[in-house]
Amino acid sequence: MGGIIKLAVLAVGGQGGGVLTGWIEDMARAQGYAAQATSVAGVAQRTGATVYYVEMAPKTGGDPIFSLMPSAGDVDIMITAELMEAGRSIIRGFVTPDRTVLITSTHRALAVSEKMVPGDGIANAAEVVAAAEIAARRLIAADFDALALGGGSVISASLFGALAGAEVLPFPREAFEAAIRKGGKGAEASLRAFEAGYRAAREGNAPAGKPVAKPATPAPKGPAKLVAEWQALVVRADRLPEGATAMARAGLQKVVDFHSLAYGRTYLDRVERIHSQDHAPFDLTREAAKYIANAMAYDDIIRVADQKTRATRATRIKGEMGASEGKAMQVTEFLHPRAEEIVSLLPARMGARWAANPRRMALIDRLFNKGRRLRSDRLGGFLMLHILGGLKGWRLKTLRHAQEMDHLDRWLATALGYLSTNYDLAVEIIRCRRLIKGYSDTHARGLSKFDRVLEAVFLVKGREDAADWAKRLREAALQDEQGKALDGAIATIRSFV
Repeated sequence: MGGIIKLAVLAVGGQGGGVLTGWIEDMARAQGYAAQATSVAGVAQRTGATVYYVEMAPKTGGDPIFSLMPSAGDVDIMITAELMEAGRSIIRGFVTPDRTVLITSTHRALAVSEKMVPGDGIANAAEVVAAAEIAARRLIAADFDALALGGGSVISASLFGALAGAEVLPFPREAFEAAIRKGGKGAEASLRAFEAGYRAAREGNAPAGKPVAKPATPAPKGPAKLVAEWQALVVRADRLPEGATAMARAGLQKVVDFHSLAYGRTYLDRVERIHSQDHAPFDLTREAAKYIANAMAYDDIIRVADQKTRATRATRIKGEMGASEGKAMQVTEFLHPRAEEIVSLLPARMGARWAANPRRMALIDRLFNKGRRLRSDRLGGFLMLHILGGLKGWRLKTLRHAQEMDHLDRWLATALGYLSTNYDLAVEIIRCRRLIKGYSDTHARGLSKFDRVLEAVFLVKGREDAADWAKRLREAALQDEQGKALDGAIATIRSFV
């Protein structure tokens, strides 16, 4: 068993873990080594990575004894195609300070468990990097995914380059490149990504989570009259206190894009009304500028259809899929409209009557509440969404708009009702609008949590720490989809009220 090199790879679908393992195995055999590669598939949807395992040893006359799976404390080289996979490899004991060289990409591919959290469920990347620096004998970390994309390839190629640059295998760089060239198709792009990964490993670790500069917002274009009206609205936003100006500008852009310039004027009317009752440091105005915009730009069927047919979306999908001009790309939209969504498009009074009729709602549900697949890359499917997304002029007459504006007015009235006695509490009530997002079931759950938080706040409104409790309740509501943490926070309040 002497002289066996043990290497493990953790990767999920689409990251080329099998290709990377194949390159390593082929290279070892080409260099006169005996090699064996195995894999154990993980569970789909980011709940588990596939474990690829390679053992190799120089041929010395006898047959080496190879294992089928890595063992804790017995891995020489650990390669992970995503930062949290590095953390999982440490937890599983594959990374040890006495022997393991850990090569990991610092980019994130969020797990389902992170996406499910209503608030910010993203795991702390800095903690994983700190643990890796302690757990591994040597750490090589960089955004190998970005390096691969820059070369027109996938992360397996840049990780292979990092493996070569780390010089932990007894093979020259030319042997690595020969393994890639043997693959034929796409070899040139893979070699470019290999070179980038090789340099990153040789030059040292790259910081995790490096901020990416956002492109500047382009100036609006269009008829001179409309541009002038937009500039007049911007001037109004700039008259707000310094701390609220940037937020008001962003909110104005959001609501105008959502509906119209007139809708933008309504937005500024609401923000200015809050400002007229505010005072330094104007936290209330700043938060109101943010959350009023979110409340006015709600996710309805019209907006969803509009977003799905925008050119920027098609460009983004092509970039993510790596589709070039010579490649056809199919885009399938998954739709599941409920009766509530259908009725929400009706005129407000008519929709309210229909929504109050259980038999009629049951009939609509039977007719429409079915899973549908719509090809938006085809003319028929695209036109259907485009026409639906173009109903902005009808939006303000719908039941959904009436419901959203009624809720918005009651929310602001509640916040302002606390203003004279507890300024901080009024600000926290404004921030509670963060609980409401999305559409369909997600929107319904958010509304339910919002209402429960405000009911609980009412119980402690006379306490000096009422604002703190409002914040705790909001954060509890954002911890899990089912609202179990919120149940516990409300039970705590009821225990002393």
